[in-house]
Amino acid sequence: MRENLDNQHSFIFLKWFNFFVYGSVVLFTSFFPLYLQDVGMNKLEIGSVMSAGALVSLIANPFWGIWTDRYQNIRRIVLLMLTGTLVLSQLIFQAHTYESVYIFILFFYFFQGPLFAESNTMILSYVDSSPKRFGSFRLWGSLGWAFTAILAGPVIEWAGVSVLSYLFALLLCLAMVMLISLPRPKNIIGSAPLPFRGLGKTISNPFFLCFIFFGILVSIPNTMNGIFVPLYITELGGSKTMVGLAVFLSSILEFGVLLLFDKLLRKRIPVMLACLTLVSLLFVLRWWLMADATTPLQVAFIQVLHCITFGGFFYVGTQLTMLLVARPLRSSGQALYALAWSGVAGILGGVLGGWLYKNLGVQTMYQSAVFLTLIGTLGFGGMWLFAGSGGYRPPAAQEEELEDISAARQ
Repeated sequence: MRENLDNQHSFIFLKWFNFFVYGSVVLFTSFFPLYLQDVGMNKLEIGSVMSAGALVSLIANPFWGIWTDRYQNIRRIVLLMLTGTLVLSQLIFQAHTYESVYIFILFFYFFQGPLFAESNTMILSYVDSSPKRFGSFRLWGSLGWAFTAILAGPVIEWAGVSVLSYLFALLLCLAMVMLISLPRPKNIIGSAPLPFRGLGKTISNPFFLCFIFFGILVSIPNTMNGIFVPLYITELGGSKTMVGLAVFLSSILEFGVLLLFDKLLRKRIPVMLACLTLVSLLFVLRWWLMADATTPLQVAFIQVLHCITFGGFFYVGTQLTMLLVARPLRSSGQALYALAWSGVAGILGGVLGGWLYKNLGVQTMYQSAVFLTLIGTLGFGGMWLFAGSGGYRPPAAQEEELEDISAARQ
């Protein structure tokens, strides 16, 4: 009886931990560009600073994964990451030059960048062998993201963007309190920090490489929008409250969209490619509407499409990767997909978007987004027709061959 009560308390602490962690991240991603603009940085400098996380993640993710597996105490690892994130964030807010901000942001992303992945692994360790589902905890993260954005907007509008450092520190401290209140998890789920052992076999699949390439083209504009939409809203005369509303609208329906995909989507390659083509086409519509927006309220309501476009692209892309890559190589495939989505596209989106915004204007940036996404959409459409006509055979033979080799070695 006492053990069940302790478990219930642990689950409550986990839910609030997810709420505060996601809330702290949305503060940084959505309002920090406004802070950088307020201290005098131009659009290219803002883009390069915000895209630094994608570069650092190439090192940070495997580093923390290795130490998690070696130390076997993921709660303390996550606590160390939160502490480093808190300390580095305050150093960033005290920095006054582009060079010093950029140096501190690199160390900041080393701690903060892999936080979602390690937190998810920790939650899975707690819910393992229990009737609880991971999705219920992910829902609290979505709620933290949405409601922090909508509530922080008026506070920042009233107190000024400099209050961002205090709000960020407050949410991180609350997350740390929830984390300290948790017992050590009984089950440790490995985080697979070295997923590239099968990389050579994975990149020898030309169909999968086409999928990765077209995915990068669709992902670059999404990074541009994520970084620069707060600046776009304020340039159109919108307030910090309007920025918070835009973020709220972009995320409040995302969980429902993921559940809908999970229930209705058939896990067949042609079906998923058709769905990915449709989602990418909605991306095209979204960027076209953004290029023609004339009021901050229009921009805010266009962000509702984020729930379908980002949620659909992330979900379908992850599931499709599982089908396009042989089973023994799926870890490498997922790592390559994540690297393309958040790494390559993150770096290119921040730098390219910043250059376009600074030199040619925001409308040109979104028109370029339409062009890039349209090429990706046509590419996915071609892959869909090719797979639907029977021109592509899933790597079943390769999978069986690798399984036979593995069995023979054992």
